[in-house]
Amino acid sequence: MRNILVENLNQTPLEEQKLEIVERKGLGHPDYICDAVMDRISVSLSREYLRKFGAIMHHKVDKSLLVAGSTELCFGGGTVKEPMLLIVGDRATFEVDGETIDVKDIALKAAKEWFREKLRFVDPEEHVRYQIELKPGSPELVDIFRRKGRVLGANDTSAAVGYAPLSRTEKTVLCLEKYLNSTEFKRRFPETGEDIKVMGLRKNNHLHVTVSMAFVDRYIQSEREYFRRKEEAYEEILRFLRENTDFEQVSLGLNTLDIEGRGINGVYLTVLGTSAESGDSGQVGRGNRVNGVIPLNRPVCSEAAAGKNPVSHVGKIYNLLTHRIAEHVCQSIPEIQEVYIWLLSRIGQSIDQPAIAAAQVIMKKGNSFETVKKNIAEVIDYELENIDKFCEDLAEGKIPVC
Repeated sequence: MRNILVENLNQTPLEEQKLEIVERKGLGHPDYICDAVMDRISVSLSREYLRKFGAIMHHKVDKSLLVAGSTELCFGGGTVKEPMLLIVGDRATFEVDGETIDVKDIALKAAKEWFREKLRFVDPEEHVRYQIELKPGSPELVDIFRRKGRVLGANDTSAAVGYAPLSRTEKTVLCLEKYLNSTEFKRRFPETGEDIKVMGLRKNNHLHVTVSMAFVDRYIQSEREYFRRKEEAYEEILRFLRENTDFEQVSLGLNTLDIEGRGINGVYLTVLGTSAESGDSGQVGRGNRVNGVIPLNRPVCSEAAAGKNPVSHVGKIYNLLTHRIAEHVCQSIPEIQEVYIWLLSRIGQSIDQPAIAAAQVIMKKGNSFETVKKNIAEVIDYELENIDKFCEDLAEGKIPVC
């Protein structure tokens, strides 16, 4: 029997609250880069552990710093004076029963592969330096992986919370960034870089969106051309918002630090399409939550999921599983307006047996909590019973973490 608690939450649904603030850091943002690269390394390590040892070994590649480089901007194309530095850290398994694995080489290849695939203007050999600081883990945590069973014990005492459904503001912020970094948008606006941040502010039924979007200097020949192309991008973003939302009013700000007449100093230009080239460093855990947004009105997990191993590290597993359970609850029980799922692990205890699994639900008006309480518990129990399949999907990189 699992320790499952289901309660009715007497709270105003988020959509009915007057204020909501949501942020998303996009593909080329330094914090996003750290999260995405570290998780790519975890997936690559998991794949190699399975190939060589038949099981995923202990690792937590969840510490990273992307140190900004240095560039010289110029209309028509600037230069990179000093490359970025990616520091990759924490723990991994280097050897099992006398057989070794080249952890540092795997990490390096995975990082370069990500840069090559995702950022059009970043050459992973020329524009990034790498410092791999991975060391073996502590004996007791490593030993968790030698203990047999369908699922492993938790490597930490940790709590996580997830929710569903996404609000209109959350969906809008998420979808807008994905559109701005889509193949379609980049084909039409190749001068826009991947470093994009979207901030949504909803007051009642009015939505104001602020977008920060790097432009790439090789496409911009003058200050005048910058502001012309910026205006074209602005109109396209506004069109997208109006056609894909149902807010009473939508307004937009784009690169609001810009000032005409100040030349290169008054416009948001980059050489490589990311501020990590010169203006801003990045770090794991400072970016999006695991559902893709930074929702200031919601309870969120304090753990950084990216790079943690997918079979015992509850800081990753529970972080993502709470959102999966919440989505399952909402899809299967339409009487619910909002649900918040909480999971708490106890170190050493099997991950399918959390210390507590709890649901807090807000019912739609006119519906009875008591009629759905049992169904909610059954969904939670089902997801925990099948947690091994969920972990497999995490290990294969099928579930995004940022």
